[in-house]
Amino acid sequence: MSTAPDTSKAKADPKTDAKAKKSAEAKPAKESKTKRAAAAAEAEAAPKAAAAKKPAAKKAKVAKPVAPARSAHAESRLAQVLIAPIVSEKATMAAEKHNQVLFKVMRDATKPEIKAAVELMFKVTVDSVQTVQHKGKTKRFGKGSGRRDHVKKAYVCLAQGQELNFSGEGA
Repeated sequence: MSTAPDTSKAKADPKTDAKAKKSAEAKPAKESKTKRAAAAAEAEAAPKAAAAKKPAAKKAKVAKPVAPARSAHAESRLAQVLIAPIVSEKATMAAEKHNQVLFKVMRDATKPEIKAAVELMFKVTVDSVQTVQHKGKTKRFGKGSGRRDHVKKAYVCLAQGQELNFSGEGA
């Protein structure tokens, strides 16, 4: 017995007949697809040509509600930016020499946010803001070790004649 297929059979294989029918049907379908694509391209070109002839009508812009001009930052965010004033020997020296006030601020606070927060809370004008990132010290507690929190400090320089008083005297 031979393993080669027998070609002497007169009957056609039903699988090959189905493939032949599909390929015969696919050719006209491909032609119809190209015809459809050409028709679609013409349909797209027609509105573009018409639009090129006529000037496009401008759409009226919808007026957006205007936020208060005082601050671009949300007041709820500004209320959280300043954590606490820093009262130390170095802070009092900065206040006396350069008319600056020190604040402990949020670590992700930006200089414009800090400026807006101080002006909103204390009703003063701020000239400039300098910030310092202070990394927390590593400390040991018994056998374990830990780390103090990182802190961001803001040196807020007030305008001439402006003053902040945290002691509560003469408020």
